[in-house]
Amino acid sequence: MTRLGCWLAVAALVALAGLADAGSNCSAADATRNCIDGLVVPIWRPFLDLTTGDRVLRGVLYFFVIAYMFLGISIVADRFMSSIEVITSMERTIVVKRPGLDPMEVQVRIWNDTVSNLTLMALGSSAPEILLSIIEVIARGFEAGDLGPNTIVGSAAFNLFMIIAICVVVIPKGEIRRQKHLDVFCVTATWSIFAYVWLYLILAFFSPGEIEIWEGLLTFVFFPLTVGTAYMADIKIIQNRFLPHRYRRGSHGQMIATEAEEMKMLENGSPQGADPALKAFEEHRQEFIELMREIRKQNPHITPTELQKQAEYEMISRGPKSRAFYRVQATRRLIGGGDIVKKRIDKEHNKALDALVQAQEKQLRDNTCKIFLDPAHYTVLESVGSFDVVVGRDGGPDGLTVMVDYFTEDGTANAGSDYIPVKGTLTFYPEDKHQKVTIEVVDDDVFEEDEHFYLRLTNLRVRTKDGIIIDPTRIGGLPVAQLEMPNTATIMILDDDHAGVFGFDHDHFQVVENCGHLSLQMKRHSGARGKVVIPFRTIEGTAQADKHFEMKEGEIVFEDNQTEATIDIGIIDTEQYERSDYFYIELSPPIWAKKMNDLSRIQERFQRRMERKRGSSVASESKDSNTETALAPTDKSTRAASVDLLQPCSDPRRSSQSNSPHLTSRFRNRLGSWIAGMKGGNGDDEVTTALTPSQLEIAEMGKPRLGEFTKCQITIRESKEFQGIVDRMIKNANTRIMLGTHSWREQFMEALVVSAGDDDDDDEEGDDGEEKEPEEPGCMDYFMHVLTVPWKLTFATIPPTDYIGGWATFVVAIFMIGVLTAVVGDLASQFGCWVGLKDAVTAISFVALGTSVPDTFASKVSAVQDKYADNAVGNVTGSNAVNVFLGIGIAWSMAAIYHWNKGTKFLVDPGNLGFSVLIFCVEALLCIAVLVLRRSKKVGGELGGPTALRWMTSVFFCSLWLMYLLLSALEAYCIIPGF
Repeated sequence: MTRLGCWLAVAALVALAGLADAGSNCSAADATRNCIDGLVVPIWRPFLDLTTGDRVLRGVLYFFVIAYMFLGISIVADRFMSSIEVITSMERTIVVKRPGLDPMEVQVRIWNDTVSNLTLMALGSSAPEILLSIIEVIARGFEAGDLGPNTIVGSAAFNLFMIIAICVVVIPKGEIRRQKHLDVFCVTATWSIFAYVWLYLILAFFSPGEIEIWEGLLTFVFFPLTVGTAYMADIKIIQNRFLPHRYRRGSHGQMIATEAEEMKMLENGSPQGADPALKAFEEHRQEFIELMREIRKQNPHITPTELQKQAEYEMISRGPKSRAFYRVQATRRLIGGGDIVKKRIDKEHNKALDALVQAQEKQLRDNTCKIFLDPAHYTVLESVGSFDVVVGRDGGPDGLTVMVDYFTEDGTANAGSDYIPVKGTLTFYPEDKHQKVTIEVVDDDVFEEDEHFYLRLTNLRVRTKDGIIIDPTRIGGLPVAQLEMPNTATIMILDDDHAGVFGFDHDHFQVVENCGHLSLQMKRHSGARGKVVIPFRTIEGTAQADKHFEMKEGEIVFEDNQTEATIDIGIIDTEQYERSDYFYIELSPPIWAKKMNDLSRIQERFQRRMERKRGSSVASESKDSNTETALAPTDKSTRAASVDLLQPCSDPRRSSQSNSPHLTSRFRNRLGSWIAGMKGGNGDDEVTTALTPSQLEIAEMGKPRLGEFTKCQITIRESKEFQGIVDRMIKNANTRIMLGTHSWREQFMEALVVSAGDDDDDDEEGDDGEEKEPEEPGCMDYFMHVLTVPWKLTFATIPPTDYIGGWATFVVAIFMIGVLTAVVGDLASQFGCWVGLKDAVTAISFVALGTSVPDTFASKVSAVQDKYADNAVGNVTGSNAVNVFLGIGIAWSMAAIYHWNKGTKFLVDPGNLGFSVLIFCVEALLCIAVLVLRRSKKVGGELGGPTALRWMTSVFFCSLWLMYLLLSALEAYCIIPGF
C-alpha cells in the first residue's frame, strides 16, 4: 500500500504538469513570477524564450536534484530526531513510599509524552515546512510568498488523507488499532482544524489581504495553548478535579463507577496516583511482564539466557516507542542503514562474546597452583572418634611439588580435653590432588554446649626438581602456588550426650517465587542421642494456602546421631514484579521415640567407664595406703575414682591427655560434676548394674526440647531474575539507547557500513516461530548506500548525542536543515519556472510530498507494530496544528513587525491560499468524522477492521487528497473561480 500511495502521488504530479500546459495563466506576469534568483541558488540563465526541449531538460534535471536534496534533508532529520529522542528520554528518579514495604526508587521520564510530541517531536518532523516558510519570508525581503504557506497546507493534506489512508489498510488481517488517549486526540484534532480555520479568518475576514501584528502574534500564542490543553487532557485534570464522582446502576442492579470515579480509584491504587509519569511507568512495566509470560508460555523449556535475549528483542520491537524512533528507523532503512534494533542487539551480543573470550584468555594465563580446604567447615559428633580434614590442590605447572604446614588451634573447644591437637606438614607431589589431616575427638559423658576449634594452613613452599625449597611468591611475576582463602577450617563438635535441642537457625527466611519449592533446614545441637520426631505445620499469613504456597502438616524424624533435616514446602510462582507475601512454619514439642538409645545402653557405657577408672586406680591406692588407711571402703572407692580421674591412666592416649597443659579448671569442674553424680552409690557392683537416682536425673535432663526459633516466617519475594529481565527491558525500551551515539568514530563507522533493510512487514520470526537468520544486504541496499554516502559522511560531522544531553546535536542539525531547506526552496521555485508550475501548485504537491515521505514510512511502521493508533494517527493532527502556529505564526509575525517598523503594511493575497485552506478544512472535517465513526462496534477502531470497510475508508481518504489537489490547482490557474 505504501508503494501504491507513492505511485498515486507521482501520477498526481504528472497530471498537474499536464494541467499547467493545458491551462492559461491568470496574468502575463505569472508566467515569470518564480523565475528569479533564490536566496542561495541563482536562476539558471538564460531563463526567457527557452525551447520546449530546454525546459524539459532543465525540469528533469531539477527534479532529480530536488529529490536528492530531499533525501539529504531526510538523513539530517534522522540526526535531528535522534537528538530530540535523547532529550525527551531524559529520566528522573522518584521515591515511592509503599505501606509495609521499603521505599522503591523508580526511573520515569522528565518529559510528558504528549508535550514532547507536540513540541520537539512535531518540530523535528515538520522542521522543513516550518523553516521553509520562515526562510522564504526572509529571502523575499519580508514579503509574502506562495511556497512556504502552501507547503504547510499541502503537507497537512497529505499527512491527514494519504498517510492515514495507508495506515488503515496495512494493519494485519483481523486486527484493529484504536486511539489509547482519545481525549488527547480530540483536543489535537480540534486544534488542527481550528488552525486552518483561523488561517482563513486572518486571510479573508479580519483584515482581508493584510496581516496585522496581533494576528501573527496570536497565531503563535495558539501553540502553547495547544500544548497546554493537550497536556491537561492527558493527565485528566478536568475529570479528576472538576467532574463529580458519581455512580450509575448497572443492568443487574450493581453500582458501577463513572469514568471519573474509575480514574480516581485506579490512581489511588497506584503508587503516588497523582503522578502521571509514575502511572505510565507502572502500565509499561505491566505490559513487559505480560510479554514475559507470553514468551515463557510459548517456550516452556527456554533457558534464562535465551529468554532474556528473546524478551529484550521482542520488548524493544513491540514495546512503546516514540514518533522520533519510527521516523529515524524509516529513514535508515530507506538509505541502507538496516534495522536499528537488530544492530543494537547484535552489538550487545558481540560485547558479551568479547567478554567471554577475555575470560577464557585469563583462564589460560592462570598457571598458579592453588591449595585449598575442601570443605572449610566440618561438623562432627563427639563420639565420632577420628575424622579427616581434606586439603585439595588445583592447577599449576606440571611436575610441581608443594609443601604446606598445618596446626590446630583452640576455639571454644580445648586441646587435650575436647580433641587431640595435631601439627605437621603436608607434601603434595606432582600427581597428588588431595591430602588428609586426621584429627581425633575426645568423647565424654558430660553434658555441654557445642564447641569448635580450628585447623590452619600456613607457610606454603615449593620444592624444585633439584630439591631446593623456595617461597612461591618470590619467584617473580605470577606466583606458581598460593593458598586459597579461607585457609582455616572450622570444626564444630556436637555434644551427643543429649537428645538434642531442635529449631531453626533464624525466625525469618526469604524465598523467590520461581524457586518451585522451599527446603527449610532444621538443626539439632547440644546432643544427637536417640530417635526424635518433630511435628510441624504451615500457617497462613498474607500468603494464601494452595494459591501462593503448599499447605502442609507433618512430622520430621531425626534418627540417632542425625543433626540436620529439611522441611519441603511447595512455592507457587505467580510472576509478580513486586511481591512480599508471607506465611509461617511452626514446630510442635518433640516426641522422644527412643530415649537415649535405651537405658541399658547407658548402663553399658557407665560400666565400661567405671572398669577403666577402677583399673587405673589400683597403683594409686597402694602408693597412698599409709595416708588413707582411715577411709571407709565405700568412701575409699569413691574417692579413688575421683582422684584417678585427674591422674594419669594406663592408656597412653589418656595419659597424654591428662598431662596436657590445656587441661583447664573448666574441664576439671565438668569432671567434678560428673563424679558428683556418681556419689550415693552402694559400690562398684551397683554402679555397673543400675543407675543411681542422680544418674537417672541426668538422663532425664537429656530429653529433647525446642530451641529459640520454633516459628519461622517465610516471605515470598519476586524473582530477581524475572524482575531483572523486566527492569532491563524497561531500560532498553528507552529508545534513547537505540538512537543515541557516543562518539564521532561511531557515527563515521555507521555512515560507511551498509546493512540489510527489513521487509515492510517486519516479521522477525519464521513460520516455525524461530528467529530468522540475518539477511545479507541486497542490490537496492547497496545502491541506496552508495547514493547516500556523501550525505552520511557530511552529517556524521554533527556532534554525537551524548554531548550536552543531545542539545549540541539539536542545534547543529537544525542549522543544517535550514541550509538545505533554503536550497530546496530556491530549486523548487525555479523548477516551477521550467515546467510552468506556479509556486502554490509546486508547494502543495511536489514539495509537500517530498517533506512527508519519511513521515509516511514512519507512520506505516508504527501502525503495524504499535498496539495503539496514537503514533500513526494522533501525531498527524498535532503536527498539522503546530505547522500553522509555528510556521505561519513566526514568519508572519516577523514580517508584520518589520513592515510596522517601516510604516508599511504586510500584504498577503488571500486568493489561492485562502481557497486551498477552505477546501482542506471541509475535507478535514469529513476525515475526522469518518475516524470517529470507525470507533463504533461495527469496526472497532480507527485503523484496520473488516477488509471491505478498510479499503472503502482508504479509497475515500485518497479521493479527498486528489480532490484537494485538483481543486487547488484549477483555482490557481483560474480554471475555476476562487476568492
